Amino acid sequence: MVTRRTVIKGAVAAPIAGGAVFSAVLPTSIAAQDLTVNVGSKDFTEQFILGHMYIKILEDMGIAAEDNTNLGGTQIAHQALESGDIHLYPEYTGTGLTEVLGLSVEDVLAGDGASPEASPVADDAATPVATDASQAVFDTVKDAYQEQFGLVWLERSPANNTQALAVTREYSEENGITTISQLAEVAGDLIVSAPADFPEREDGLLGLQRVYASGFADIEVLPVAPGLKYQALIDGQAQVVLAFGTDGQITGFDLVVLEDDLGLWPPYNVAPVVRQEVLDTYPDVEARFNEVTTSLTDEVLSDLNWRVDGDDREDPADVAESYLTDNGFIGG
Repeated sequence: MVTRRTVIKGAVAAPIAGGAVFSAVLPTSIAAQDLTVNVGSKDFTEQFILGHMYIKILEDMGIAAEDNTNLGGTQIAHQALESGDIHLYPEYTGTGLTEVLGLSVEDVLAGDGASPEASPVADDAATPVATDASQAVFDTVKDAYQEQFGLVWLERSPANNTQALAVTREYSEENGITTISQLAEVAGDLIVSAPADFPEREDGLLGLQRVYASGFADIEVLPVAPGLKYQALIDGQAQVVLAFGTDGQITGFDLVVLEDDLGLWPPYNVAPVVRQEVLDTYPDVEARFNEVTTSLTDEVLSDLNWRVDGDDREDPADVAESYLTDNGFIGG
């Protein structure tokens, strides 16, 4: 739903993409005792839900929070966080690795920057996330963000919201395609529905062309807003969609996620990335956020996302609040 606030934020986000920072809009030099925590997010459903979870937790702790969700893509959100225009936002380990740090999972597993010490997920996490790649990627981004930007990754989720390619079940069965390698053989005749930055991303078309060779050299990209990419697939404007592993539409529309059989994509566990002054001012924030993040499994996030994107069209803030309340993370 477009609101006046959404329109205003859209006007703010555009200059950032061109290199300017909206410091005139968001205060960056606030006295510690009066610190209002500015919470940001990127521009798709799961980010809206997570951003509102963070706001609700802060408010439950008696901390003033400002809603600056729906900023735009990764680079906009990261720039806003690094400059201090926001204080935290949800990010994915694989995105931090590839889009911010310019590394690949191959770099990490080869030892180029991986931390020698593990930071295991809490013992009571609902779903184990323990794979060597997941731990190594998390340790790498956590250490590199601290060293390069002075930013702190809190604990990551068990959920892995991996990038993926998906097709309708009918297309998969009629063409016998269940892997990306199989899709690559016919990709030159296809259209993929994806956000506008897909062709320039290493974890997007560039990576597909690198890992799956020439099969993706001629695929046509239909650039759409994140909220419209599945509709383009269902309407027949595209045969393939760039999916995220926890998107509710995958189950809701009975789509087939193609196996990344050559291992292009790293793990994409989500976590709050926070400016140090927030943790210095409010030390209890880390434990409260970690408690919630480690409860977020693939199934949980998929269900929450579908409540917003499915027929019910619930508001992301309401979905966030009900999850936190129903599970005892905040007071009812």
